[in-house]
Amino acid sequence: MTLNANPGGNRPHGGRLAQAASSGRQERGRQAPTSGRDRRAARAAEKAARAAAAGPAPTGLRRIFNYPRRGKGPIHRWIPSWRFCLGSFLLMTSAVLGLFVYAYSTIKVPEPSEFAQAQTTTVYYSDGTTPMGQFAEVNRTIIDTSTIPSHVGNAVVASEDRSFYTNSGVDPKGILRALVNNASGGGTQGASTLTQQYIKNYYVDTTSSYTGKFKQAIMALKIDRSKTKAEILGSYLNTVYFGRAAYGIEAASQAYFGHPASQMTYSESALLAGILPAPSAWDPAIDKDQATIRWNRVLDLMVEDGYITQAERDSATLPTTIDVTNDETYQGPNGYLLQMVREELTTTAGLTDQQIDTGGLSIVTTINKGNQDAAIAAAQSLPEGYSPNLRVGLVSIDASSGGILSLYGGSDYLTDGLNSSTGAVAQAGSTFKPFALVAALEKGATLANGYPGTSPMTIEGTRFVNFGGAQFRWADLVKATAYSVNTSYVQLNKDVGPETTKEVATRAGYPQNTVGLEPANLQNVLGSASPHTIDIATAYATFASRGTRHQTHIVASVSGKNVSYTAPTNGEKVFSDDVMADATYAMQQVVNEGSGTTALRLGRPIAAKTGSSSDNKSAQFVGYTPQVATAVTLYQTGANGEEESITPWGEYSEITGSTYPADIFTTYMASALDGLPVEQFPGRTDNSYTPGSLGGAQAPAPSYNFSPAPEPEPTKVPVTPTQEEPTRKAPSQEEERDEFIEGQNQGSTPDRSQPSSPNGEQKGGQQPPAGQDNDDNARVGQRGDRQGNQGAQNNRNAYGWGPRRWIPRYWDE
Repeated sequence: MTLNANPGGNRPHGGRLAQAASSGRQERGRQAPTSGRDRRAARAAEKAARAAAAGPAPTGLRRIFNYPRRGKGPIHRWIPSWRFCLGSFLLMTSAVLGLFVYAYSTIKVPEPSEFAQAQTTTVYYSDGTTPMGQFAEVNRTIIDTSTIPSHVGNAVVASEDRSFYTNSGVDPKGILRALVNNASGGGTQGASTLTQQYIKNYYVDTTSSYTGKFKQAIMALKIDRSKTKAEILGSYLNTVYFGRAAYGIEAASQAYFGHPASQMTYSESALLAGILPAPSAWDPAIDKDQATIRWNRVLDLMVEDGYITQAERDSATLPTTIDVTNDETYQGPNGYLLQMVREELTTTAGLTDQQIDTGGLSIVTTINKGNQDAAIAAAQSLPEGYSPNLRVGLVSIDASSGGILSLYGGSDYLTDGLNSSTGAVAQAGSTFKPFALVAALEKGATLANGYPGTSPMTIEGTRFVNFGGAQFRWADLVKATAYSVNTSYVQLNKDVGPETTKEVATRAGYPQNTVGLEPANLQNVLGSASPHTIDIATAYATFASRGTRHQTHIVASVSGKNVSYTAPTNGEKVFSDDVMADATYAMQQVVNEGSGTTALRLGRPIAAKTGSSSDNKSAQFVGYTPQVATAVTLYQTGANGEEESITPWGEYSEITGSTYPADIFTTYMASALDGLPVEQFPGRTDNSYTPGSLGGAQAPAPSYNFSPAPEPEPTKVPVTPTQEEPTRKAPSQEEERDEFIEGQNQGSTPDRSQPSSPNGEQKGGQQPPAGQDNDDNARVGQRGDRQGNQGAQNNRNAYGWGPRRWIPRYWDE
């Protein structure tokens, strides 16, 4: 019986390859013993059979990348040949090299980021070394790192990149280690060198993706070829974040240790290097234990790498850090100054806010540190009891340049952003009168020109009074200025013209848009305009500089990268020397004999003017020496910011320019003038008492000299209403002039600082009659500073203060 070995037909079992393979082999069990030659021949035959069954031989790359393998069995055909492995390796290597060459040629190192270059702008006092404050988007000060100790950089290298000095910007071992760790499921590791971190901080954050890391590595290689290791390390130290809002080693040293980086010890360097990976979390003020661990680690690494000795390591102690400080740039009185500096930089120097905040500029102001401290102390020296709505403004100006020496705008800019000296306005009161005086002198008047000073007086349909109804039969321009005679000055203003008085004020320094300056009516001489305190100080600084008006400024100079600015100090001559000499002489008598005698304590020539507005809503004292002009203003606001009368307190029953403003002025100027030479004002002109060409009366030219009043110890009196008596009939202008002529004929000159008593006798020595001026009354009636003798009381009794119940006041002073 024959078995059918191929029941399926003529098809060989197992396919062509199987048939071909079996054709070269004998059936198992029938094999005859063969030699080695026979076996080789059999394999060759088998191979040929497989090749014939597989078809034509491959050509081209298929000969190298023969996969799956041609002519192999079902298992071996999937095992790569050595040719395939070698070819694949060479192809991948070529691809990687090609990609690298392409990337190296196309990836450019970008321009440094604006943030990385941003530096802190520092504002200094006038000495150029004492900081006043800072402007910054980021707290960074870029320094020359060659000036800091080497252990600062070595600590960072030991902690962050120990191969820094030997690698080429990247660390292949680190990259491989990170890849293996990340692939094995361990915690994600980075492989960034210091150079790569520097690129991330200084140029661009390429993100933590593999593509970004690749770009970062290419940049690192380029940077390493173009810069020295010292340059790379220095740039890194100037840009890296150390915590406490400090970018760069200089800001960090100040933030943690309170001194510059040039003074850092190796122990301090190790602490900052240790907390670099997480400065906000490892700050010693937050986690001292972790900070200590990191500090110890860095010190140990520094020993291993030879940066410090073991002895230095053993002697090291954890450095003490200072308290964390908040951003207090604008806190306190100096916040007003910094805001003024910023405004002047943008409006006058032409800088942008970006330049100011990121340019790392050095700004020197005109503010004298000693003067500023004195201004703050004087403004805050008021006795307890004042209204919480009371505001104080003080501005002091260098007469030779227009630079602001000191300015007080309030106690804290952060709690009240309104600057009392530059933002708020208050009626000028009698501080406006000198502008009419200067206008008259320019029109040909002399100090001998005068007017009746009776009160009340109706002029062009308006009723004017002197404070308290004080009576002056006749007052020349010196007396009218010293005792602030309202009715005399209104007549003077009528003669010179209100428009001319206003023009003199703007020429001296008042802005054209001053509140209340328009319209120029008859009563503007009494201070109806409401300037800023800085405007008043500017105008009087023009007087102090003998008629040269300077641009008032707070910024002296600016220096920095591509920035240079120096404030102009060349003034413009707006008044003649002769006019200024006579005007200043008249204002000196305000201090010598009038309402400003408090300033006599300074012991040097002072020209000044007091001022108080209607209903005592503001009070000023403005004065100057040949070197310095200073204005002080007190005013009070209501709950909604509206003007209100200053609430009396302390030793004064009424707050006028000769009370607390005069006290503040004198206290401040005593310090501001300390160390400055005593300079004399130019004397009045030779023709100052010859008849002038302006309207009004003129007296003979006497020898006119005031002698200072004695300075007794001040006494306080109870705040009670003063006994008021009716005023006597004022003598005629002719009687007043006859009195002076009589004095001349007798070889003596009556003391024109005093009106005559009813019987023609001079009373009270150097004391003026009470009741003529807000400030003078406050001094004589409340403090008694200048009583000197009983004459002051005799004058008060002789002339009285008038029935103030029914005499309406316009502007006092």
